[in-house]
Amino acid sequence: MNKADKIFVLDTNVLLQDPHAIYQFQPHEIVIPAVVLEEVDSKKKNVDEIGRNARMIARKIDALREKGKLHEGVRLERGGIVRVELNHRSFQHLKHVFPGMTNDNRIIAVAMNLQLEEDEKAAGRKVVLVSKDALVRVKADAFGLSTEDFLNDRVIENDKGYAGYQECYVEQDVIEGFYRDQEVDGSAIGKTSFYPNQFVILKDRGGSSSSALGKVDRLGAKIKPLLGEHDHIWGIKPRNAQQKMAIELLLRDDLPLVTIVGKAGTGKTLLSLAAGLLQTEDLRLYKKLVVSRPVVPLGKDIGYLPGEKNEKLKPWMQPIFDNLEFLFDTKKSGELDRILAGMGSIQVEALTYIRGRSIPDQYIIIDEAQNLTKHEVKTILTRVGERSKVVLMGDPEQIDHPYLDEYTNGLTYAVETFKKEALSGHIKLVKGERSALAQLAADLL
Repeated sequence: MNKADKIFVLDTNVLLQDPHAIYQFQPHEIVIPAVVLEEVDSKKKNVDEIGRNARMIARKIDALREKGKLHEGVRLERGGIVRVELNHRSFQHLKHVFPGMTNDNRIIAVAMNLQLEEDEKAAGRKVVLVSKDALVRVKADAFGLSTEDFLNDRVIENDKGYAGYQECYVEQDVIEGFYRDQEVDGSAIGKTSFYPNQFVILKDRGGSSSSALGKVDRLGAKIKPLLGEHDHIWGIKPRNAQQKMAIELLLRDDLPLVTIVGKAGTGKTLLSLAAGLLQTEDLRLYKKLVVSRPVVPLGKDIGYLPGEKNEKLKPWMQPIFDNLEFLFDTKKSGELDRILAGMGSIQVEALTYIRGRSIPDQYIIIDEAQNLTKHEVKTILTRVGERSKVVLMGDPEQIDHPYLDEYTNGLTYAVETFKKEALSGHIKLVKGERSALAQLAADLL
């Protein structure tokens, strides 16, 4: 068995985040500490995404066991070795600093003992501890160990994700021609192609105040004016250019998927609800408006709150009800409940029960989608039936899920995956409109 150049020791969170992680380090040697198997085993009965990944990695390791002895190492098809480490339980090199024998410290001890063994060899290999836990990496680094974050599951490498629009500086006659001909070719502004349904803000290169707001066609070649058919939707008027772009996407019936990202107070939920009510109640384009948000990880029970399902959901869905109260201009307690009961076409639902459903002719709003995993987003979008529209929205910088961040969450995954598709549109809202204090808090805090 040939020796690999490096030894990668994997933390539990790497496997629970991506069960395919053991195949991402080839042709090097991958070491899975025994304590990691214990932690994975403790998660396998969970009915959420973490439990699903724990069961998947258990099956993958079991399949490798059939090819050889895991404690000696099993060679992967495309190179590399996977080995379960059973012997490195010595804690003597850590106990003077970290006396508690926690699982994290046991994993660090495995990496340290392996590195000490390699250092005694003439051609010793480098040992790298891979963990998504920043504190594990910090503690390991304090002992001189090499550490890495697991980046293979990142959708984007940095915060320069797709915004859905771009500013282009052009000559004055290009802007005049855009208003005159109601379109302009991408080559006229120095670009041969855009993403389908992308927005473009044309500004005068000469410095004048002339500007134009356009949208790219489905082929990504020509820029045309916005529809502009609804300056007000349910009493809501866009306050900035990005909100105009959002309304354009929300009202287009040829876009079954719309993604909106933005900080708190930028108007994501309010604009989506207003557009949904207009098309469901006034225009009758959809049979039902379904509003949901991740209460708990997909597939898990709502909990043991008292009451029926709607009573259980009320505390979790209160931000949705707050926006509905604003749109319906309710003044008295219980008035919104009576309105919703009388209309019957507005449904506040839990994502828990979406698996196995087919959802046709509905306008579906998924709030706080940044707390969804890639698999959960796939589950939602594959439930969508004919003539339905899905709006995924959230703030990738505000994530509560323990194994997700702004680069790996399901909302970012959907944005980057669908940005080249003609059936979807995306916009990033940048300016807060809730209040001056809310905008300042979003920027500073």
